[in-house]
Amino acid sequence: MSTVVAPSAAVSRTSRAAKHIRRKRINIIALMLSLAAMAFGLFWLLWILAETVRQGIGGVNLALFTRMTPPPMADTGGLANAIFGSLTMVTLATLIGTPVGLMAGVYLAEYGQKTRLGNLTRFINDILLSAPSIIIGLFVYAAVVAPMKSFSGWAGSLALALIVIPVVIRTTENMLMLVPNALREAAYALGAPKWKVILRVTLKAARAGVLTGILLALARITGETAPLLFTALSNQFWSSDLAGPMASLPVTIFKFAMSPYENWQKLAWAGVFLITMGVLVLNIVARTFLRNKH
Repeated sequence: MSTVVAPSAAVSRTSRAAKHIRRKRINIIALMLSLAAMAFGLFWLLWILAETVRQGIGGVNLALFTRMTPPPMADTGGLANAIFGSLTMVTLATLIGTPVGLMAGVYLAEYGQKTRLGNLTRFINDILLSAPSIIIGLFVYAAVVAPMKSFSGWAGSLALALIVIPVVIRTTENMLMLVPNALREAAYALGAPKWKVILRVTLKAARAGVLTGILLALARITGETAPLLFTALSNQFWSSDLAGPMASLPVTIFKFAMSPYENWQKLAWAGVFLITMGVLVLNIVARTFLRNKH
């Protein structure tokens, strides 16, 4: 006994098959475009890294870490004062910005989720996250450098700290929001006060993500140039006085790379290599080694 298929059913089946084929084609095209975009980005990234290693690794030697920035056309010289200045200002900026960012992030996640102050803080934080760093440098120049009538390492550290704060706030809030409410409720059921629940439960559960955010903020400010041009300026000599102009690697690289002197250009590439490798290591640590720690 033969089965007769209705014309409408056959048309419907053919239509579904055509839609399936069309969706597969669209999916293949989208996948190819995505892969092409990824390959395009990786191509330039690998080219930049290769060029940095090729031109910068030749200038890495003992003198680079022990000698001051040289005058033009000098036979020897290094970046010791710039390396020290960068490490000093980046460390101070992290020490200033991290506690502020942590406390603000804790407030937004634990106390200000649906309050007007919390919404206003998030809005301002979003603006700071997207603001160009040169604007932050100009603000610190107008607020600190101009009234004091002197460039200083303190002003440079403050400008970098203002870049650290919004990154840490956003990361801390997001990581705390991922902590299950069941952990908080269990702690409350045992009679723990809220401050102790935050300190001993939620922050402890989210510490890997919070540390990752701090490291990412540290990696971001390591290569910032514009804020330091307006605040710390530069110094050709060794200086540990934060009340005066202080050398830094990004600003020294900017000056030396724009110069016509071959020895300065070589030192600029060596400085680029140091910063690139440092940022690369920080990102690898932040994204790999801390990702699965609890």
